[in-house]
Amino acid sequence: MIYQNIKPGKFVSRPNRFIANIIIDGKEQVCHVKNTGRCRELLVPGAQVFVQEWDKPDRKTKYDLISVYKGDMLVNMDSQAPNRVFGEWATESGFFGKPRLIKPECRYKNSRFDYYIETENRKIFVEVKGVTLENNGVLSFPDAPTERGVKHVNELCRCIDDGYEAYVFFIVQMEHCLYFEPNREHHPEFADALKAAAEHGVQVKCLNCRVTPVSLEAKDFAEVRLTLTNYKNQI
Repeated sequence: MIYQNIKPGKFVSRPNRFIANIIIDGKEQVCHVKNTGRCRELLVPGAQVFVQEWDKPDRKTKYDLISVYKGDMLVNMDSQAPNRVFGEWATESGFFGKPRLIKPECRYKNSRFDYYIETENRKIFVEVKGVTLENNGVLSFPDAPTERGVKHVNELCRCIDDGYEAYVFFIVQMEHCLYFEPNREHHPEFADALKAAAEHGVQVKCLNCRVTPVSLEAKDFAEVRLTLTNYKNQI
């Protein structure tokens, strides 16, 4: 995916989870944060950021926060981006063969999954999660408890019971990391649910991305570690 009207800035503070104060062109501006996660390891005073500028009079803020440098690594923080990136990748990569239908935001029973994909002989539900949390090259999700995430993972198991294929795709919003694992420290229930889903037949995948100030693009698979003796991450 490609962004338009990107400008560099410097992070100052985050008064609440929806807005940040940013220095742009030498002036302090209020900026919308497109990620409601904690992101404490990313949004530190003085961090270099990139924002998207909008010329829309009805907007409360003129800017959206898109990405931030963590050391020398650029991290995309746009929580809407992983779904778009996955949609582009699913269409172009050939991973699912030749889909005749790729439908975003598809309701099934008590959940709305990010994608439903249909080929000539396959019916697939996919839930997509963006990953911005990294520690010494190890990626993890979530950065805060996510009951919604637990619900979706559990209901993907019901999709398996009903004869569908089911996937969880973690989209890494940065580059050059080692492997992915669920964040048991921040939310053990999600880690347990993900492992149980993998045992049940839900495929757990992780995609690295190529990140620039103006783009985010799926690149290749990263290793998934669920500490299951009988689970193999098949690429």
